[in-house]
Amino acid sequence: MEKFKAWMHAFRLRTLPLSFSSIISGAALASVTGKFDGALFGLALLTTLFLQILSNLANDYGDHVSGLDNEKRIGPQRAVQSGLISAGEMKNALVVFSILSFVTGVVLVLKAFGREQFLGVLLFILLGLASVWAAISYTVGKKPYGYSGFGDVFVFVFFGLLGVAGSYFLFVHSLNWRVWMLGAAIGLFSTGVLNVNNMRDIANDRESGKHSIPVRLGLEKAKMYHYGLISLGIVAVTAVLIHYRLWWALFAYPLFVWHLYSVLIKSSKQMDSELKKLSLSTFFLSFLLLLNVWFL
Repeated sequence: MEKFKAWMHAFRLRTLPLSFSSIISGAALASVTGKFDGALFGLALLTTLFLQILSNLANDYGDHVSGLDNEKRIGPQRAVQSGLISAGEMKNALVVFSILSFVTGVVLVLKAFGREQFLGVLLFILLGLASVWAAISYTVGKKPYGYSGFGDVFVFVFFGLLGVAGSYFLFVHSLNWRVWMLGAAIGLFSTGVLNVNNMRDIANDRESGKHSIPVRLGLEKAKMYHYGLISLGIVAVTAVLIHYRLWWALFAYPLFVWHLYSVLIKSSKQMDSELKKLSLSTFFLSFLLLLNVWFL
């Protein structure tokens, strides 16, 4: 039972609402066109689930190997760091979830395009492989890009642009500016979650040689960067709401304002609760979009 709890802790299930937000948002805009498919939606969520767990496990393993997981770290203790899961067991889990992500991804694109649309299938398989590589390489390898400050770009692209546009394309097989705008918004909010995480860990990251954006900018400028991310995200979402008249999502706006105020007054050591707050706010917004379309 203790081992099972350790694995559940390593999966970091609290991160799943944020990763689902891009899929739900893409499905919401696809529903506007009348081309929503429940089976595709379920497969997309399942693939995203495996990719997110893969990313979390890779982060756990990579931070342990690099030495970032130590007694000075503020966030919750990692599985390998605790000794409940060995580094070898974690490496095996990375292989398992890489395979699961790839298999469900292939089934997803075959369901969406069929064998006759070879180019569409090939494109999404390549994107799936890129997602697996990006999830692992964030903290694992000789030069993990997450330690060089490029994690923000990865999150914006994969959790936002590709997540929303890719899920929409699976349903509709076309794209438009509203999809990219919503993808940018979800990407900006997701990047904000990473920035909160990095602001929380700024002292330990600086000592350990991780050059995150907050380490490079300092805490106060990192907060200004954060305000910019969330504000631009709200502007992008608002453009989509106005076009489709999906006003229900406005009920999520006070949550983002509350979050920004909390970031303003909190120190780096108090930032951990803001991870959940921003993640759930983003999920709530995407869920409201979907409900608004379905019950318009």
